Amino acid sequence: MYGSWLSRRARAGVAVAATGAVLLMAGCSSDDGDKDKKPAVGQQPKGNDPYWVNPDGNAAKQVTSYQEDGDDKNAGLIKKIAEQPVGEWIGPDNPEAGAKGFTEAAAKADRDALLVLYNIPHRDCGQFSKGGAADGNAYRDWVDSVAKGIGDRRATVILEPDAVLHLVDSCTPQEFHEERFDLLKGAVERLKQQPHTKVYLDAGNAGWSNPDALFDPLKRAGIDKADGFSVNVSNFYPTAASKEFGKKLSAKVGGKHFVIDTSRNGNGPYTGGDPKENWCNPPGRALGEEPTTRTGDPLVDAYLWVKRPGESDGECRGGPRAGEWWPEYALGLAGATK
Repeated sequence: MYGSWLSRRARAGVAVAATGAVLLMAGCSSDDGDKDKKPAVGQQPKGNDPYWVNPDGNAAKQVTSYQEDGDDKNAGLIKKIAEQPVGEWIGPDNPEAGAKGFTEAAAKADRDALLVLYNIPHRDCGQFSKGGAADGNAYRDWVDSVAKGIGDRRATVILEPDAVLHLVDSCTPQEFHEERFDLLKGAVERLKQQPHTKVYLDAGNAGWSNPDALFDPLKRAGIDKADGFSVNVSNFYPTAASKEFGKKLSAKVGGKHFVIDTSRNGNGPYTGGDPKENWCNPPGRALGEEPTTRTGDPLVDAYLWVKRPGESDGECRGGPRAGEWWPEYALGLAGATK
């Protein structure tokens, strides 16, 4: 249960953050006084990392704020986060506008959008990120809206963190299992109708004590039609351990490729407290490998920052509400990075 706790509880921050990000991009407007301001960050070299850097993200805004205050030291630290592409979480409201805004902005910069879909019914088993679509039909409509928003632009989608894992760890009640398999499989198929969309079905993390139990559920959830799967989303397991875990899964699901969330795994998982609480704003963590598609491993398509570094996991260890930007924690992550 240790890996499961870490995985599902880390999802706490996304619901709040996603809505604000979607509204930001859907509006695509600014005050006249801001039009000529140079963004705090630009894009990474396309050959190394094809994903879009959001110049209006929380970290980029924090850089600007520190610079305006003359705090060059902290601005430089936060820039380590701001200059990297991170996942844009699509919220329950205005999914078509949100997906369209992100993918259009990415296309304008000649980059790919990195989107995270997190709205499955009975999400997070009633924990901090509980919620999701009201029912199966609502979820199907939501996914259809996201797909329409993506259109023919380039996008990589991380599909429903923890949704498969919670089918095998006794978290999601049995009566919801068949529906969830159907919804995940349908989501993969619908998203793959878009000509330039890649889909990675989430497959948990290296802390899961029984990876063999994930093979069949991944197949039932439509992994065969997906481009691959994601591991370590919002988690802290080292990249080497995540590779080993991913390769064991890949061998049982047709050699599928995978991506690894390296956003906060620079110092590995926190082990200094109650394992059931180590998921929430653990101290002493660090940014991991920078996002790139040059992983040096043919099975690993990319290192990604799916979890947005600097956003709180929840009201623990002095943190703000789940999903809110927490500059002090962001500074800790950036400062601890080797």
